[in-house]
Amino acid sequence: MSDFIAVVLFIGVIAYALFGGADYGAGFWDLTAGGAARGRPVRELINVSISPVWEANHTWLIFCFVTIWTAFPQAFTAMTTTLYIPLGLAALGIVARGSGFAFRHALAQGRGELISGVAFACSSVLTPFFFGTVAGGIASGRVPSAGHGDALSSWLNPTSVLGGVLAVTVCAYLAAVFLTGQAQHRADTPLEKAFRHRAFGAGIVAGLVALVGVFVLRADSPRLFHRLSTVGAPLLVVSGLCGLAALLLLRKGSPPVVRILAAIAITTVVGGWGVAQYPYLLGTHLTIQQAAAPTATLWVLIAVSFVAVVLIVPSLLLLYSLQLRRKLG
Repeated sequence: MSDFIAVVLFIGVIAYALFGGADYGAGFWDLTAGGAARGRPVRELINVSISPVWEANHTWLIFCFVTIWTAFPQAFTAMTTTLYIPLGLAALGIVARGSGFAFRHALAQGRGELISGVAFACSSVLTPFFFGTVAGGIASGRVPSAGHGDALSSWLNPTSVLGGVLAVTVCAYLAAVFLTGQAQHRADTPLEKAFRHRAFGAGIVAGLVALVGVFVLRADSPRLFHRLSTVGAPLLVVSGLCGLAALLLLRKGSPPVVRILAAIAITTVVGGWGVAQYPYLLGTHLTIQQAAAPTATLWVLIAVSFVAVVLIVPSLLLLYSLQLRRKLG
């Protein structure tokens, strides 16, 4: 049962990586769009694309946190008492990003628009970076089972920095792919071409970061490297092939197919991390079964999760469907 809950938790992580990742990546392109006049078309496309869905995407983050502190309280305590700095900075980034995005619409002129826009864009880059460092600290075994690990080295290390940089580049790639499709739906050929180039560049950079990461993991996290190169290898191969196919199709202008391939590429690379870490929840020293809550608690969590899926997933699918069909203002 604890393994089943761990799989459910990881599905939530993958969903947040896809939907929240595209959300954060849009902020990256907002940050790099240029000055007020030059970047206005890009920022307008980003605004109309994510305005109806950006708050809903955080549903998956809430789901993940509730699941881990209910099903695996020891692991949650260990993470929050060790990685409280990057987690706190990520939470601050989420708040600053949301308020910046909201105020940018309200303050449509002058310095207020500039400040709120900068807050939104910068937070969109820093938040996935800090989440990536958290993942790196956990995967490399720097979070002790008893918690209260080193507050700095637990996330300021080669594996964590790799995780942060990879998170930012992957989010930028995913957002560029989605925004290419949005531009195509709006028959905006110049923006479609611009975001196709952005997606192609971000995909290449993400691939290079992943390649460099092989050597980083081999030196800094040997167990994780070994597991990724054995049991996790099939998923990583699928991720690489889908990512390559997406880049090739980008040049031919096939946004719907590219979106699917990009989503599969990210799903499989995150899934590869999960498979490589199994059966440990924290690095190499706390297994899923050891960290699990009592059986009665797990049963209640399964029941609540089922109800949540029945109520929330159809609502989210309807929201995304209406947005893709441009039915939302």
